[in-house]
Amino acid sequence: MFSTVDMSRLTLAAPVDAMHDIVRKCSDLGCVHIEDYTQFEEGIGVGRAIQSEDADMISALLLKVRAVRSSIAVHNSKGALSSSNAKKLAEKMSSKVDAALENIEAIREAESDISSLNDQLRVFERLAPLNISLDLLSGYQGVEIYVAETPNSSKAHKAFADMASRIEYLCPAGLVAVACAPSDAAAVQIALAELNAKAIQLPSGKGTPSQRVTETKEAISKAESSAESNQKALDAWAEENGSDLVIIEEYLQREDSIYTSPTSLAVSNQAFALDAWVPTANADKARNSLKGLVSHIEIEAHVDDHHGHDGHDSHHHEPEPPVAYKNSGAAEPFELVVDLVGRPKYGTFDPTTFIMITLPMLYGLILGDFGYGFVIVLLALWLRSLPFAKEPMGKNATTVLMSMGIWCMIWGLLFAEGFGFVWDGTGHIMGDASPLIGLYDWTYDLTGSFKKSSIASALGLGHTYVPFHRAGTALTDYVLVSVYLGALHLLIGYIIGFFNVMKAHGIVAAFFEKGSWMMILLGGFFHIYGYMKGDNEVLAGTVPAIVMIAGVVLLIIALAIFEGFGWAGGVIMGPIETFGLLANTLSYLRIMAVGVAGVKIAEIGNDMGFASMTEAVSAGDYVMVPLFFLLWIGVQVFAIALGLLSPSIHAARLHFVEWMGKFYDGSGRAYSPLGGQPLHVEGNS
Repeated sequence: MFSTVDMSRLTLAAPVDAMHDIVRKCSDLGCVHIEDYTQFEEGIGVGRAIQSEDADMISALLLKVRAVRSSIAVHNSKGALSSSNAKKLAEKMSSKVDAALENIEAIREAESDISSLNDQLRVFERLAPLNISLDLLSGYQGVEIYVAETPNSSKAHKAFADMASRIEYLCPAGLVAVACAPSDAAAVQIALAELNAKAIQLPSGKGTPSQRVTETKEAISKAESSAESNQKALDAWAEENGSDLVIIEEYLQREDSIYTSPTSLAVSNQAFALDAWVPTANADKARNSLKGLVSHIEIEAHVDDHHGHDGHDSHHHEPEPPVAYKNSGAAEPFELVVDLVGRPKYGTFDPTTFIMITLPMLYGLILGDFGYGFVIVLLALWLRSLPFAKEPMGKNATTVLMSMGIWCMIWGLLFAEGFGFVWDGTGHIMGDASPLIGLYDWTYDLTGSFKKSSIASALGLGHTYVPFHRAGTALTDYVLVSVYLGALHLLIGYIIGFFNVMKAHGIVAAFFEKGSWMMILLGGFFHIYGYMKGDNEVLAGTVPAIVMIAGVVLLIIALAIFEGFGWAGGVIMGPIETFGLLANTLSYLRIMAVGVAGVKIAEIGNDMGFASMTEAVSAGDYVMVPLFFLLWIGVQVFAIALGLLSPSIHAARLHFVEWMGKFYDGSGRAYSPLGGQPLHVEGNS
């Protein structure tokens, strides 16, 4: 659950003639991740893609399918097919794919024509005031003709006064057209420059610009009609064949990967070698399936020997195993979140299950409004009904969103907040009209004893009960809860980091690298806690302070020896890094700050919109009711949109930057078995 799939190294050798059968068997197994051959030696190189009529057909059809997929949005709503049925479907779909490509090409040609015709139309419309046939504006020997746009056409007579007897010109509004002898060309150009005229590239053809405007508009209309009809045909094609297109694309990609896989293998004239990874759980299955086809096969479980601290050893050229997750079904959607910062390095902690709990929980703690959480859940359900949610990524994304909405509803119930209203009877808008007063009277009696307990007294949480008024009487508690959560979250990160380093480099390195930080965090926390309780001064030599100082000393040693900074660098960077931890801890105050800001935005909207609306109704001022209602709804929509964006960013930052920075190495490579992970095509060919 907190680690990735164990991998075993697979190496095999066989005659070149058996290559196609072996790579197809590897694809059928669905668990063989091939490593590219890069260590070239004399007489050994990479192989060539398998050449055959089937391979050419597969490659050509795959290119066409991808071209169609790039132009339409389709999803598989039929479910997976067997590989044999997918092969038959691909054969049937070939002509249909060609038909779709014809529609796509026709649409592109029409759009290109429309763009070109619109450019011509703009020129014809600019020339229309001249009312001169276009063939009269060009094709003369010994005559230069200039046509230009100018906002100063009324001043043309003055500009051409000195040469008026030698030239012919027209100056309708916004245009100037001049015909002159070559000897006067320079003078005409100077005059046009004085008029701030911009030359127009004269089009070829016959007829007046007005006639050409009419013809061009008809051509544009015809092209638009062609584009529209072909788009309708393409949409109908996608509706009928979209699922099949997705299925055959996966089938073709799998087949193409088989034919091109030799380019990753070490090949000589007579034999080839394949270097790959398989999940250790599939090692026996892979061995039994391949041993009858190869001359040599070896599968060994990967052993992560302790490396030097710089990560290098005598086997530094050996690739790390690829990383495959092994999470529960509930946690799987959150692999999408972890992948945003890269796969965990092989053999290290996989935080997916932890993030499944803490990310939506912190998000809900920030937004903390039942109404907004309910809207988010409805949004997730609506998105899940769309075709894109049938794909794994869309399904996982909507699951994450729904989890965030549910946690927001949970915290909203604890905070007695919904759409910015306070539900326990203490709010100045709902007041005694709240139907949930009885519920919160019960929860207050149930949890009210906590604020009088020794635990609450020790933690300073004297206003912590349900309902928890985070923007009111419990604001101080909200601040403390944010800091406590931050310190605990960071401590868990350092503990995980401790075990990661211990596994890779031994317990001594782990003690200095991560143990030092735990001592700084815990020592500093309890020292400041004592100061806040009035038990000691800031600069007092308390036991926690001594622990913190010892942690700084260990950190200096870790930086100097294990991180390679040297003693000077360690002495300088150690104290500086310590202040970075303080910033990390205080960063969790954003839970309180963003949460209270959201409460106040919703509260202002309710005061300005809902309260004013009810007052207008009471006063009989019905004209203002719709205006106040729109104001209230507008603020609520803004608050929901802000609630989707801002808390998400801050909750993600607290995980990706503050927490995962204490242990996470996202340099892992995604496990990608030959033929791909089956989504739409199952079984062997």
